[in-house]
Amino acid sequence: MKNLNNYIAALVIAGTLFSCVPQRKLEEEQTKRKNCETELADLKARSLDCDTKLTEATKSINDNTKIISGLQKDTSIVGTSYRSLTAKYDKLNQINEQLLDKYNRLLEGNLADTRKLSGELQLTQEQLLKKEDELKKLAAELDAKKKDLDALTEELKKREARVAELEAVLKKKDDATNELKKKLSDALLGFEGKGLTITQKNGKVYVSMDESLLFASGSTSVEAKGVEALKKVAKVLEQNTDINILIEGHTDDVPMAGKGDIKDNWDLSVMRATSIVKIITKNSTVDPKRLTAAGRGEYFPIDPSKTAEARKKNRRTEIILTPKLDELFKVLETN
Repeated sequence: MKNLNNYIAALVIAGTLFSCVPQRKLEEEQTKRKNCETELADLKARSLDCDTKLTEATKSINDNTKIISGLQKDTSIVGTSYRSLTAKYDKLNQINEQLLDKYNRLLEGNLADTRKLSGELQLTQEQLLKKEDELKKLAAELDAKKKDLDALTEELKKREARVAELEAVLKKKDDATNELKKKLSDALLGFEGKGLTITQKNGKVYVSMDESLLFASGSTSVEAKGVEALKKVAKVLEQNTDINILIEGHTDDVPMAGKGDIKDNWDLSVMRATSIVKIITKNSTVDPKRLTAAGRGEYFPIDPSKTAEARKKNRRTEIILTPKLDELFKVLETN
């Protein structure tokens, strides 16, 4: 064993003598190699292989102590290999430094990107929180509007019910008006077209009677044929208690002479209306509270022309029949 150690020492001395690398350079390289051993983890596999070969070589040395001279020659070869390995190591170290530089530059770039992304993320989160607040506000407004809409919908339903009720009342009134017109037409069948007309407009029935049917010129006394017609009207009104009755007297635009009780056309129109009211109440059970007598004088002509024909049309008395709207007013007051 001692001889083997001496042999190895001699071999190292011989390698040192035969090597072209100065001792100081060798020490520097060894120091550099030791400093970089931690960075050459990937070369451990090769080192392990070298160790295996060294073990085999050691065994071969123990078995073949006689081939020292051959080993000396091999030392020269080992020196050459060492120089080659050193050059490769330098090249590998250079490549490693280049890779490390690229890695550092890439890392710096990644840090900048990370900072940028972090800033964008923070901004996005702030915007998200702002949008979330806006969304909550909108949700509250939507909920309030929904409540308002529900209230309006409920109110609309009530109004629709009220409109339907009003329409029903109006239809009932229109039906009553139509029925009243039919009854009057049936009752006055022999008078229509002979100084008497029955029309329906604005929810009312108009029984218009010419002066020729009721009165002599300038008179307020109803003639016999007029009384007959009024009696028939009175009987219809007697049977229809839900009708308000307005009697309007109308004259032409020719001034009265102003003799006796009749001073002007106002007096004439009012007195004629009053005469008709009295005939209706005398010949029926119509409640006088339902009757209104009014004079319009010359101020509501049918035909404003100044002809004899126009003036004849304007001298008339109208019985205006309006269905009572009590039920309609009750609906309105209730709602």
